[in-house]
Amino acid sequence: MTFSIALRCPQTGHFGIAGTTSSMAMGARCLFVNHDAGAVITQHRTDPRLGIMALRYLRAGLSAQEALDAVATAPGIEWRELAIVDRNGNTAARQGSHQEPIHAKAFGPGMVAVGNILRNDTVTAAMIAAAEAASDKPIAERLLAALDAGLAAGGEVFPLGSAALRVSEHDDFCVVDLRVDKSAEPLTDLRRLWDAYAPQQANFVERVLNPDIGGRATNSLDILAKEGAQA
Repeated sequence: MTFSIALRCPQTGHFGIAGTTSSMAMGARCLFVNHDAGAVITQHRTDPRLGIMALRYLRAGLSAQEALDAVATAPGIEWRELAIVDRNGNTAARQGSHQEPIHAKAFGPGMVAVGNILRNDTVTAAMIAAAEAASDKPIAERLLAALDAGLAAGGEVFPLGSAALRVSEHDDFCVVDLRVDKSAEPLTDLRRLWDAYAPQQANFVERVLNPDIGGRATNSLDILAKEGAQA
């Protein structure tokens, strides 16, 4: 009852990952990404530990398929749905034999989409097509387009309730990490969050990398002094 997509931009080497489901907290449980490793989707009776484990293997230099093979020895693996993109843009996906239908997967250049308990088996292919068609746009826009296309193609069987969007351009932190929970229209709300966040993204990143430069244009003490003068 989830559909997600992970990709690596061939021009920048940056990673993005996004997904939506009828369950809560999919952003915390299903989507794992780090710029020095790759991106990992873990869903269907989700085990978040598999995402963390796969990133470790990728960081150690394993390919997407090698990392997938390594985590495929975990207990309960036949209930899991996994997809990986590595730092070279290689992809891999695995859908366990116990997964509930309809489940599907699709691949594109440096990208992979997977879904389960879907209305039809065209959902993931539609996601890949939308992400490819938006290749000239920022990663976040490509991911949002993919989620919209997945829903338009049929989506999952149950009403959506949560969604998440993550983009990694630097090691160990995401420049975009937006999540929606308990929403009647999570993709609409996720788009609204992105539209509000996008103009601020560069400044938030600057605060991480160059705190002497990044920040508000006006000092908070100046604001308090001005308010005091007006009182």
